[in-house]
Amino acid sequence: MLPQLRRLQGAALNLLFPRFCVGCGKEGDYICPECAQKLPFIDTAVCPRCGIPSAYGYLCPHCVSWQSSIDGIRAPFRFEGVIREAIHKMKYQNLTAIVPQLAIYLRDFWLAQSLEVDILIPVPLHRRRLRERGYNQSALLARELSRLMGIPVDEKSLTRARHTLPQARTESVAERQRNVIGLFACNPEKVKDRKILLIDDVTTTGATLDACAEVLKHAGAAAVWGLALAKEI
Repeated sequence: MLPQLRRLQGAALNLLFPRFCVGCGKEGDYICPECAQKLPFIDTAVCPRCGIPSAYGYLCPHCVSWQSSIDGIRAPFRFEGVIREAIHKMKYQNLTAIVPQLAIYLRDFWLAQSLEVDILIPVPLHRRRLRERGYNQSALLARELSRLMGIPVDEKSLTRARHTLPQARTESVAERQRNVIGLFACNPEKVKDRKILLIDDVTTTGATLDACAEVLKHAGAAAVWGLALAKEI
C-alpha cells in the first residue's frame, strides 16, 4: 500500500474507531506519550542466556546449571504495569490493533542488540487454542516485525504437537519444563543452517522458547535466539 493511502486509511479508522490508552484511558494512542514514559524497561545488565537482570551481566544462578538449547533470550520490558495491560488486551480482549505499536518497541530494542538473524518464527499455538482465540498474538507480532525489519517470517516450519496447560498456570520451574517436553515439532527444510529469532509475547523461565530452540537445533538451525515483548521477573 502507498504511504499516502496508508495514512488516509489510518485517519479514517481513527475517526470510526478512536484509540484509547490502555494505561490511562486518554484518547489518541493505545499507549499515550505520558504512559510510554512509564513503561517498565529492563534497563540493567542481564543474564546473557535468560535475559533476567543480573549483576554485571553474569549468568544467573539458574542458568549456571541450565543445559539450554537457546542461544539467548531478550525482552525490552518487565511484565508489569502498562505493558502487562497492553499484552492482556492484545491476547485476551482482541485488541490486535495495538500490535503495530508494540512491534515498534520490539524492532527498536532488537536493533540495539546488534545480532543478525535470517528468519522470524513465532511460537506456535496448538490448533485447539488457535480456534478458541482466533489468532496467535506471537504470529501477529512477528508479521509486523517482519514488515518493519524486512526479515522473512516463517509460520509453518515450527508446530505445536499437543495441547497443554498454559505456562502461566503452572506453579514451578520444574512443572514448566515438564509441560514443554515433546511439545514442538519442526520441518527442517527451511531452518537448516539459518539463524532464527523466535518471537513470543511473554517469557518467564524461558522453558517454552528453549523447547522450540531444541527442535530447531535438531533440525539443523545454526543459531536460535528468543525475543519476547516482556519478561516476567
